Amino acid sequence: MKLSIDRGALLKALAHAQGVVERRNTIPILANVLLKADKAGLHLTATDMELEVVETVPASTSQPGATTAPASMLYDIVRKLPEGAEVELDCPAGKDQLTIKAGRSHFKLGCLPVDDFPVMAAGELPHTLELKAESLAHLIDRTKFAMSTEETRYYLNGIYLHATKAGGHDVLRAVATDGHRLARMEMPLPTGGAGMPGIILPRKAVGEIRKLLDEADGEVTFALSATKAQVSIGSIVLTTKLIDGTFPDYERVIPQNNDKMLRVNSQIFAAAVDRVATISAEKTRAVKLALDKGSLKLSANSADAGGMADEELEVSYDSAPMEIGFNSKYLYEITQQIEGDAAELKLADSGSPTLVRDAADASALYVLMPMRV
Repeated sequence: MKLSIDRGALLKALAHAQGVVERRNTIPILANVLLKADKAGLHLTATDMELEVVETVPASTSQPGATTAPASMLYDIVRKLPEGAEVELDCPAGKDQLTIKAGRSHFKLGCLPVDDFPVMAAGELPHTLELKAESLAHLIDRTKFAMSTEETRYYLNGIYLHATKAGGHDVLRAVATDGHRLARMEMPLPTGGAGMPGIILPRKAVGEIRKLLDEADGEVTFALSATKAQVSIGSIVLTTKLIDGTFPDYERVIPQNNDKMLRVNSQIFAAAVDRVATISAEKTRAVKLALDKGSLKLSANSADAGGMADEELEVSYDSAPMEIGFNSKYLYEITQQIEGDAAELKLADSGSPTLVRDAADASALYVLMPMRV
């Protein structure tokens, strides 16, 4: 294999591969990126056996062929080469070394056999959705913060995507929850979404897809089956296994009869929560909301540091006085999702979940469980 390639194009592709490659693994080949050169250019493949990314980059190939090289080391080498450099990659047939040349810089890396590199077969993907990159990014951004990191409840370690109806319209809905908070976002069902199975996109795949969407322009193709999903963004194809589990009936935890309405400027509220939480105990991160007609008092204290903080805000609230406690981190993260000027919190009592909405966007909904303070 022998080719020359623009340093910037190679670096970008290696950065995408970096996110997929597992640095800590017991299978050495999984730390490598598969490099395959032909007339179409250089094809880079990285996998951790659950997730695979394949990208094609323009290159001038003088000798077609393939090899595998340590992804992290190769990325660091290319990253440190001068901008605008032309990089030459050379791995003679039968050799287990890749030579990297750029100007007066010269590197050699040990390679592992191409035959050892695992290939993920996508299999049949009967459902294909075409949607705008920014729409998919929006779905992910409004829900990913609520994904669980608790491995025992593995079926919560991702975003649940499914087709459903809302207000008489077909929608694609994304839901994530960790048992303490829930985020739900929806958009009109894209072409091809009818009859799709409900799927749970794993947390790592969500993160990698979101990074790729930042560089996408226009439409992306989302193909899926009950066990795998594949996202095609330009010359990049990301394939992931789906979480094999049943997502809980999230509708049951969305309160329907909360009768107390608090309306507050979302930015002012988020900033106040952030300030007051500075003093809250590290373990609990608790913040208390004391509500009265037209006013809200936020307070927190730390028994360890012997400190306390409070802040009063003018709000729209005309129900009975009440107090409720929340994890300040969770409350702040939800408030950060509100894109409009006003956040609406529908409350019942100090022991029941609170519903949070964006007054300007009916497609987003959040639920936050209270805590004792």
